[in-house]
Order: sequence, then structure tokens, then C-alpha cells
Amino acid sequence: MFYLDLFSALSRHRVEYLLIGGLAVSLHGVERATMDVDITVAASPENLAALLDTANELGLSPVLPVSLASLTDIELLRRWRAERNLVSFALRAPELAGVTVDVLPFPPLDYGGMRGRAVMFEVGGISIPVVSIPDLIALKRAAGRPIDLSDIAHLERIASL
Repeated sequence: MFYLDLFSALSRHRVEYLLIGGLAVSLHGVERATMDVDITVAASPENLAALLDTANELGLSPVLPVSLASLTDIELLRRWRAERNLVSFALRAPELAGVTVDVLPFPPLDYGGMRGRAVMFEVGGISIPVVSIPDLIALKRAAGRPIDLSDIAHLERIASL
């Protein structure tokens, strides 16, 4: 299964990442259908190189017409963020229509703080670092789409229990 292959490869390549988005919402206990995988990563040269190795191993390719190696160029990513409002670097999974891995190199919250508050989930024998419920709520507020507002309501109910 692609999702387990992805998390296994991220672990093997020692990518420092956090699962965010719809899958994180689901793991925290909200029934939520999504096909994409949203992650945020430590934006260091070494970590982005490990992420590139993971993408190459899995045959992932950028959705945008850019080089996969662009994923490792921090200054280029910053420029795209400033000039083109690029929030995520989307990677397409081979032979899986509609499945993308959306990488947020510069999340609206401090990565180190989120990492310190993350929760580990075991899925299929793989440890997956998942952003905490309060951080997930803050990320969803920053995105502000209708689905995010719905997720926030569900996550706040879970957090209050």
C-alpha cells in the first residue's frame, strides 16, 4: 500500500517530518476521507536531501513542471513562496491517480515546537510522527478552507474529552 510504503521510506531515509492534514485528522479520531498525504519537514539541506532520496526511491515526481531536485533548494523554495505564494511542493505518486504528497517546507507554525509536541502513531508496524491536536487546529485555522473549519470543530470536540 502506497501510504505505508511512503512512511516506511521516510523512516528508512531518516527524514524529519510531521504528518499534518487530513490523514493526521483521521489518526486523531475524526472520520475523514482524503487521498493526499500532507507533511511538513525540517527545512535543512540534509533533511531535504533525505526527502529527495525518499521521493526518488518511490518514483515520486513534482506536480508542477519543475525539477525534483528543486525540492532541496531552500532559497528557491523561499523565493517561490514569496513570489508565487507556493505553500506546498506537491509530488505525484506513480500510477495512483489523485494521490499526492504535499510537502510544506515552511509551515505557519514553528516546526521545532510542533515536533516537540508531536504524537507518535504506530500503523502497520511503522511509527508515524503526527502533529498534536492543538497544532493541527492552528494549522487548519491558518489554511481556513471550509473542510478545515469542519475539521477544527471535530478536533475541538475530541480535545475537550
